[in-house]
Amino acid sequence: MIDFRDDNTKTTNRKIDNKYVPLTSQEELAPLSPYLNFDPSYLPPREPQYIFPEGAVKQRGRFELAFSQIGAACIIGAGIGGTAGLYRGIKATAQAGQTGKLRRTQLINHVMKSGSALANTLGVITVMYSGFGVLLSWARSTDDAWNTLAAATATGMLFKSSSGLKKCALSGCIGLGIASLYCLWTNRNSISQLK
Repeated sequence: MIDFRDDNTKTTNRKIDNKYVPLTSQEELAPLSPYLNFDPSYLPPREPQYIFPEGAVKQRGRFELAFSQIGAACIIGAGIGGTAGLYRGIKATAQAGQTGKLRRTQLINHVMKSGSALANTLGVITVMYSGFGVLLSWARSTDDAWNTLAAATATGMLFKSSSGLKKCALSGCIGLGIASLYCLWTNRNSISQLK
C-alpha cells in the first residue's frame, strides 16, 4: 500500500511496509524519483569516472587512444584543408570573374576537395602511427618513449615508401624529429629534475 501524505515539515513521504520514506532529499528540494529508493545526497560527490580492476593501470592504453587520435586528425585535416581550399577558391573565382551561383559552386568544390584530401592524408598517417604504436606496445609489453619514436619513424618511412629510398628516409627522419619533440615536451618535468 502506498500512502502519500504531507507532514507539517513540508516534505512528502511514501509509506512502504509501515515505514515512511521521504521523497525529497532535503526540505524544499526537488522530489526524489519514486523509482529510486535512496537519497542522492548520500552518494559521494567525487568518485573515479571509471572502474578499474585491482592492479590495472589507471590510464588509457595506446589502443584506446588510437580512436580519438584518428578522429581528431581527420577533423583537423578537414578544417585546415577546407580553410586552404576556401582561400584558393576565392582567389581562383575572383581571377576568373565568376559571380553568383557559379562562384558559390566553385567555392564549395574547392573547400570539399581540399578538406577531404588533407583529412584523408592525416587520417591515414594517424592510422599507421597508431597501428605501429599498438603493435610495439604489445610486442614490448610496455608503453614508453621508445615506442613513440619507433612508431613515428616507421610511419614516415611507410607513408613515403613508394616514392623512392631517398624520400622514404627523409620522411622517416621527419617522423623521428616530430616524435622527438613530442617526447621532449611530454617528459619535460622529468628532464628538468635531472638538472
